[in-house]
Amino acid sequence: MQAVNESNFQTEVLESKGLVLVDFWAEWCGPCRQLGPVLENVSKALPDVKICKVNVDEAPNTAASYGIRSIPSMFLFKDGKQLDTKVGFSSEASITSWLNSYK
Repeated sequence: MQAVNESNFQTEVLESKGLVLVDFWAEWCGPCRQLGPVLENVSKALPDVKICKVNVDEAPNTAASYGIRSIPSMFLFKDGKQLDTKVGFSSEASITSWLNSYK
């Protein structure tokens, strides 16, 4: 997993080839902290999917540009195009199934 901020979002997400899951989160958010280890496991199970984490407190403009109102919010991109969104905590099985449906 990789931390992404406003200066590298374009390069790391929008210019990446393949599937990129972006987790919009914050340190103070309980469900966000619960989701962290789940995404670690997903990244090990699906090494071909790039997983990026954007801290909304450190990247407010990026969060605003995607209309983030609730966190955690996961956005799925493929070849720079936004495909889908999941809001709230999700299980490892749910996220893995979601990602596999776009492969």
